Amino acid sequence: MVKPDSVRTSKFLSLVLRHKPEEIGLVLDGNGWASVEELIRLANGHGTRLTKDLLEQIVAENDKQRFALSDDGERIRASQGHSIEVDLALSPVQPPAVLYHGTASRFVESIRAGGLHSANRRHVHLSADVATATKVGQRHGKPVVLVVKAGGMAAAGHLFFLSANGVWLTERVPVEFIDYPAE
Repeated sequence: MVKPDSVRTSKFLSLVLRHKPEEIGLVLDGNGWASVEELIRLANGHGTRLTKDLLEQIVAENDKQRFALSDDGERIRASQGHSIEVDLALSPVQPPAVLYHGTASRFVESIRAGGLHSANRRHVHLSADVATATKVGQRHGKPVVLVVKAGGMAAAGHLFFLSANGVWLTERVPVEFIDYPAE
């Protein structure tokens, strides 16, 4: 069972490891890694209680595996979802023939007009299965799952990356590679 403290701390980690490290004075390296010791010190100094044990628990128990610890446990980073410039050092990977994108129904007309764009993030996030895409879409309203013809995109020269937590990433998805559910 996830404790409210863990949820609050996980949201804080998303903020400082994906979007605004400067909010607590945290410095990420070019690959998005931060010192665990520095993160704990700065978090506590800014009113967010954080210990190494709590950090390790959040990394281990986060259902989406949003965060990763380095092999030596001395550094931490977000697995994907950054709005700041970081190089996750991911190599292009051949995607499956289809991937899925969960969104809210209110965004479908805009997607029909211009495709999928990363908006304020570095990449468009895609799922390997419908269930995950549905969960993502539910966060934003009435869910709609779009089918992305990833194999065709890759054949046309679009690059795909697979994050450490299994999320597929690409820069954008042009309209011609998207199938919409029947209405």
